[in-house]
Amino acid sequence: MTLHSVIVVALLLQGTTALCSSLPRCASSCGEIEIPFPFGVGAGCHLPGFSVVCDRSYRPPKLFLGDGTVEVLEISLTNSTAVINSAAVRYDPATGDGAWGRGLGGADGPYYLAERRNRLVVVGCDQQVVLQDGRNGSHDVVAACTTVCAPSDDRLYKASDEECVGVGCCESAIYAGLASYHIRVSSFGSTSPAPSSSVNRSALVFIADNVWFDGNASKLLGTWQSGDGARGKPVVPAVLDWVISTSRCPAHGSGDTACRSSSSFCRSSTSASHGGYSCQCQDGYQGNPYVDDGCQDIDECALPEEYPCYGECTNRPGTFSCLCPGGTQGDARTKGSCEPTGLLLAIGDGCGLAVPSLFVFILTMAYILKVRKSKKLKALFFRQNRGLLLQQLVDRVIAERMTFSLAVLEKATNHFDETRKLGSGGHGTVYRGILSNGRAVAIKRSKATIQKEIDDFINEVVILSQINHRNVVRLYGCCLETRVPMLVYEFISNGTLCDHLHVQDPRSLSWVERLRIALEAASALAYLHSSASVSIVHRDVKSANILLDDRLTAKVSDFGASRGIPIDQEGIATAIQGTFGYLDPEYYQTGRLSDKSDVYSFGVVLVEMLTRQKPTVFSSSDNVSLIALFNLLMLQDKLCEILDPQVISEGMEEAKEFAELASTCLSLKGEQRPTMRQVETRLERLLRYNRENEHGGSVELYCTPSQVSNGNTSRQYSVEQEFLLSASLSR
Repeated sequence: MTLHSVIVVALLLQGTTALCSSLPRCASSCGEIEIPFPFGVGAGCHLPGFSVVCDRSYRPPKLFLGDGTVEVLEISLTNSTAVINSAAVRYDPATGDGAWGRGLGGADGPYYLAERRNRLVVVGCDQQVVLQDGRNGSHDVVAACTTVCAPSDDRLYKASDEECVGVGCCESAIYAGLASYHIRVSSFGSTSPAPSSSVNRSALVFIADNVWFDGNASKLLGTWQSGDGARGKPVVPAVLDWVISTSRCPAHGSGDTACRSSSSFCRSSTSASHGGYSCQCQDGYQGNPYVDDGCQDIDECALPEEYPCYGECTNRPGTFSCLCPGGTQGDARTKGSCEPTGLLLAIGDGCGLAVPSLFVFILTMAYILKVRKSKKLKALFFRQNRGLLLQQLVDRVIAERMTFSLAVLEKATNHFDETRKLGSGGHGTVYRGILSNGRAVAIKRSKATIQKEIDDFINEVVILSQINHRNVVRLYGCCLETRVPMLVYEFISNGTLCDHLHVQDPRSLSWVERLRIALEAASALAYLHSSASVSIVHRDVKSANILLDDRLTAKVSDFGASRGIPIDQEGIATAIQGTFGYLDPEYYQTGRLSDKSDVYSFGVVLVEMLTRQKPTVFSSSDNVSLIALFNLLMLQDKLCEILDPQVISEGMEEAKEFAELASTCLSLKGEQRPTMRQVETRLERLLRYNRENEHGGSVELYCTPSQVSNGNTSRQYSVEQEFLLSASLSR
């Protein structure tokens, strides 16, 4: 089965398990966002005030509130909230003080800025911004803040990466739930800077979610794009409350309520600023309370970690019972609380000879019950972790050989002892284990059990089961018997390329080792792109995902984000995923993934190998990204200013062609980049040339001492620089 079929089948199976939350014949989603009733697209699919628009001109499609101006990022029936993309507004002092308003569904709702969940955030210089209540002509001040900048600043604002405390960036809490609001911007202090000053007194104004913003001004850097750049603006989330009606909860049994499910109830708003009500499923139920039979019973017995039961569990409508096994009594919801009943003890006192037999009988029954429960849990987790889907997607014999039991992995890791931990990341923890045959393995244990993580897990298993390449990390198998699925890889003993490049010592990997590692990683990616019926795009190529064994042989790893593209297609539309600093700007702007996205990310890795600078944290004296600075120095023929001195001394002649190859990989348009097979060929030629020549040429022939020492000096902007910097990704 092809990888494209794998993804289609996975999505179909996932869709059948979800509760239907939209009306029949109405769109249930837009892109990756679900549209539950009372929201809906088109007439007859929504309640008054809850119309939404799905704009399919975007890739993937985007969802907007009824007027088509406010993008929706998430809708929650449980919390009665909607997360929107709060658009940035730029204030231009040349047109005078600014004022504008925003309505959120009319003065009477149904949308309101969530109380205490949002903040007014202003980025700019010498501006005073006031947020006012816009309902019924009221202009009461709800929040306000003022920004200041020093007259000598030559940037739009001067905010640190971690703080928003008034210098170039200010913030203020919004405590009122507003259905509409006005924002007024006025200059603070002098509006005419001295002739010698180049201060730009413009301002950006945001309504931002407290949790997302968290006082971190760096999230707002570079959020404005001039001209028609609306589609490229980063997401700035804000949280809206909504009510199904502005009236109080109807009298019980009146029938005049939007709560349609028989297992739902009406909940009055607790807001101090507005009334109204929403609907909720009763305890023990989940789903959509706004549609008939939308709230479905939760099977608590199938979720033992959330609803523990150490006895006999029986699911009931809205609840469950948990009783001690026959012959015992106590609280079966507490481990070890079920004890023999008094009757059995009395019988034991009267029948002294029978006590040992009875004791053995009880222990035997307890053991049988424990084994039975363990088997049920393993079967449940096997289904939850898509084990049946895996058996369908991979040859059954191979699937059985790749499946490890929990007992085997616990023995291999000494029950996941902390001393066996190799490291932790955003998706999980990796342990070192020794199997019974003496083979060393790396066991990846995911942190979360959300559906996306399980889908990524199955995706990685299916992809790696089809790959056989010496420079791709080998997958031995997986374990599906636990709530959190696990992967078992070959153990790579020598860390990552990132670990070896970014050491404190002035010398790192030799130039010839870097050439060889680059060639091996390119060979693996070229194989993924062109040696299978489906082109596999890695989607997260970076130095941290290139492992090195004890011989420094490269092994490309971490295929959880990978996608398959049929060979007759040039790309597919998908959600943005990857690591900023390495992410393809064309993919980021359009949402269209192709194998050229991996080529761009690999180009960033090549620059990282040339410079020994981290793309994710690098910032020059002009506060520009590593790739923007590299492109600029290539254009000015000043490559020596950014190269690692070790590269200059060991392989300068090959490094120039190596840098030219990286530059072509970093072309803004994917069609102008080479294929990974072409990159592999050029690197192979460079490595062969290096081995045929003892050194790469005299250092003085290419780089003067002043060029090498000038790598961190400040440079003035030019027209060429502005063009290159505008093409770089914001970090």
